Amino acid sequence: MKIGQLSELTGVSTETIRYYEKQKLLPMPARLANNYRSYDQSHVERLTFIKNCRAFDMTHEEIHQLLDEVNSPSTKDCSPINYIIQQHVLHLEARIEELMDLKARLTAIEQRCRRVHAADRCTIIEDIAKLEAIVPRTTHLNSTMHKKKEPKLLKVLD
Repeated sequence: MKIGQLSELTGVSTETIRYYEKQKLLPMPARLANNYRSYDQSHVERLTFIKNCRAFDMTHEEIHQLLDEVNSPSTKDCSPINYIIQQHVLHLEARIEELMDLKARLTAIEQRCRRVHAADRCTIIEDIAKLEAIVPRTTHLNSTMHKKKEPKLLKVLD
């Protein structure tokens, strides 16, 4: 099947399919005489696996680790895979706590604005503008993400 058919079958865009190939998450397909990519059922299965891992908010690095364990002839049991999943669950728990804290802080800012003001005098905008610069944080895999460091709102709320 061609890339458009694979895309339609899996619900993954052609651009994302090509990206996964470049990242070596998806094996390179065979090429037809006209140089078109030719995908098979194994690509559908791998792409579905990747899509499901992404739905669990797994990073590409985690997906690589899982695939490496499955494809490793030295892997005797699933304990390394179980460890990867356990670490991801711990990361999700920490992330949920971070998000709950951010929600509480943003709700506190929102509650300070009880009256309707001109947009240029809105206390929400003023409070957010007073926050320290937000810098990238590290993940549970010790790599920098685009996600933001927890803003320090105490100064604003005091």
